[in-house]
Amino acid sequence: MAEIILMSDPKVAAVPVRECGERLVDVRRDGRLPVDARRVDGDGAFARLREGVFERLLKAQESLPEGLRLLFVEGYRPPSLQRRYFEEYGAELSAAHPDWPAELLRSAASRYVSPPEIAPHSAGAAVDLTLIDADGQELDMGTAMNANPEDSAGACYTAADNISDTARAHRHVLESALTAAGLVNYPTEWWHWSYGDRYWALTTGAAAALYGPRELG
Repeated sequence: MAEIILMSDPKVAAVPVRECGERLVDVRRDGRLPVDARRVDGDGAFARLREGVFERLLKAQESLPEGLRLLFVEGYRPPSLQRRYFEEYGAELSAAHPDWPAELLRSAASRYVSPPEIAPHSAGAAVDLTLIDADGQELDMGTAMNANPEDSAGACYTAADNISDTARAHRHVLESALTAAGLVNYPTEWWHWSYGDRYWALTTGAAAALYGPRELG
């Protein structure tokens, strides 16, 4: 498996942000993108994305093999919620590994939850998604979405070798469509894709991120 740059890597935080001011849009607005209800929240924050990211998802969906569609699960995540997720997972790791120093805990936590200050979700730049068939059934992707590295024995990593050939083929279909539309994957999570954020900029060689963390409203 190729070397993975984690969200906690200083190279990610060092990427400058040149906020373009693009608005957050509700991906449910016209029904073109199937949206799952598992992350529904009171103000619909989960269904927001920067407009440019949403348009790229629609482009990716159009390129999928006949009968397949994307299933949107979560987009925008308020900074306060992102911080809570990061701290809770860090606490779990600390309890399991009381001998780990703080920097190792931060790095390990960032395999699964991005540090809040650079989180692509809080910029409206990232989306968690999967594939569904013509009947709306989720395809076998090797793990459940949001499986962490501990529970899945690393099978949540996009290039994991401990998954079936069928799941690997499905991941390849997802990867091909989203990559062609300009998004990048976070390699520890097959379901996490982004465009315009710091991780995207570092991965693609862009001079700066287009989107920085923001509050909803």
